[in-house]
Amino acid sequence: MADVELYGMSASTFSHRIEIALKIKGVAYEYVEEDLQNKSQNLLQYNPIYEKVPVLIHEGKPLLESLIILKYIDETWKDPPLLSNDPYNRSRVRFWANFINQTFMQSSKSILLCHGDKQEKAIVEFVENIAMLDKEIVKDFPAARDLVVGSRSRWVKVLEKITGVKLVTTFISSWLEAFEDLEVAKVTLPDVDKYFARAVAVREKPLASTID
Repeated sequence: MADVELYGMSASTFSHRIEIALKIKGVAYEYVEEDLQNKSQNLLQYNPIYEKVPVLIHEGKPLLESLIILKYIDETWKDPPLLSNDPYNRSRVRFWANFINQTFMQSSKSILLCHGDKQEKAIVEFVENIAMLDKEIVKDFPAARDLVVGSRSRWVKVLEKITGVKLVTTFISSWLEAFEDLEVAKVTLPDVDKYFARAVAVREKPLASTID
C-alpha cells in the first residue's frame, strides 16, 4: 500500500479538489478510480457510512469528506499553505466553503435533473448565489476556496451548455478560466465534452420518466 491513497471518481468535483490540493503540496499518492454503481470492498470498508468518494488514506488511516480532507492535508503538509494562519480568515473560508457545497450542489442538481418551472427556479437560485459569492468573497480568495469553487468550473460550463443560460458573472467567469489555466487544474479536471456526455445521460433518465 502507498503511504497516501485517494479513492475518487473522474466525474466527482469533490475528488478533483483533493487531487489538486495534493499536487499543489507536492504529495505523491496512488489514485484509485471508483465506480459508485459497483463499489469496491475497500471503499465500503473505509467509508461504511456514506459509501462515497473522496476517501484519503494516509498511513493506513481513512479520512472522509472533502473539506475535512483539505484541512488535514493543509495541516499535515505545511507548504505551500492552502489556508490563512489568521483564525478569522480561516473561519470565513470554512463558512463559504460549506455555503458553496450546500447551495451549489443542490441548485446544480436541480438544474441538471429538472425542467420547466423547477429548472427555472433552480437557475435563479444559482445565479443569485453566484452574485452573492462575487460580492462577498471572490475578490479575496485564498487557495482553499480556489479549490472548492475552481474544481467545479467544468461543471458550470456543462450546466450553461445544457440550459443555454449564462450562470456566472463576468468576473467569476474570468477567474474560473484563470484557475483552469493552472497546470495542476489542466492535468486533473476532465474534458468538458466528457462531462457533458455524462450529464446528458444522467439528465435523460429523470426526464424520460416524466413522459407518458
